[in-house]
Amino acid sequence: MASPMFEKIALVGIGLIGSSLARVIRREGLARHIAIATRSASTLNRAEELGLGDSYSTDASEAVRGADLVIVSVPVGSSGEVAAEIAPALKKGAILTDVGSTKASVIAQMQPHVPEGVHFIPGHPLAGTEKSGPDAGFADLFENRWCIFTPLPGTDPAALEKLSEFWRRCGSNIDTMDPQHHDMTLAIVSHLPHIIAYNIVGTADDLEAVTKSEVIKYSASGFRDFTRLAASDPTMWRDVCLHNKDAILEMLARFSEDLASLQRAIRWGDGEKLFDLFTRTRAIRRSIIEAGQDIDVPDFGRQAVEHPKGS
Repeated sequence: MASPMFEKIALVGIGLIGSSLARVIRREGLARHIAIATRSASTLNRAEELGLGDSYSTDASEAVRGADLVIVSVPVGSSGEVAAEIAPALKKGAILTDVGSTKASVIAQMQPHVPEGVHFIPGHPLAGTEKSGPDAGFADLFENRWCIFTPLPGTDPAALEKLSEFWRRCGSNIDTMDPQHHDMTLAIVSHLPHIIAYNIVGTADDLEAVTKSEVIKYSASGFRDFTRLAASDPTMWRDVCLHNKDAILEMLARFSEDLASLQRAIRWGDGEKLFDLFTRTRAIRRSIIEAGQDIDVPDFGRQAVEHPKGS
């Protein structure tokens, strides 16, 4: 096994992403010491029961002291508060990164607190399931998934390359984007689908003509797949909506316009337009499979998600 990339890695937050990182860091020998911090004593105790780290603390500043790499894995609305808390304890030369799904907001919250000499490199691994907490993580979560960096002007190239190599060794592919472009892209490929799923499941829950027993009984159809997205962590997605508001509203407006067009096609029996749309969207699914971002097996590969390797 190759020598560790870092002497000490601190994970602030130990939910799905943080606990998956702890597992892959351990498996790949990427650090000699894994420090874990979370505010919840019960969550911290569970992480210790699972053996995810080498030291554990409810004090994030204590956990990051002396760390060469600090990864903040908290809901994006808490990013600034965490940055302010840990800033005095960050050592010079350390790399500070995050895993938030919005980048412009996270940068605005965290950057003012970053001490001189600390390499702040915002990041976002595009990986996850609808489950949360330290038990939800698994070492293969990042395998063949993308990790996007939104480096700031003046970012040290050596620090960026070292962080990139870390994520490669976690299994990820690497890309870089401007923060605003990242947020617009993620609004359509991630944020909008989740919002639509929450809304559809909420609509079904509100319908008096459809009992809850029927929703559950017949959910082997497409509705079931929406419930997987709608089961995602409420705190995380509340913060995503609030902190990527402009991009999400732009995509919701475009979606509403397209939905109105679809509504007209159905109302007026425009079968040709419906067929063209469904053919075009079917090709997107095939392209995703060809790009290696999903597997072409029955049931959307659900069994692979529910019973991942290394879990």
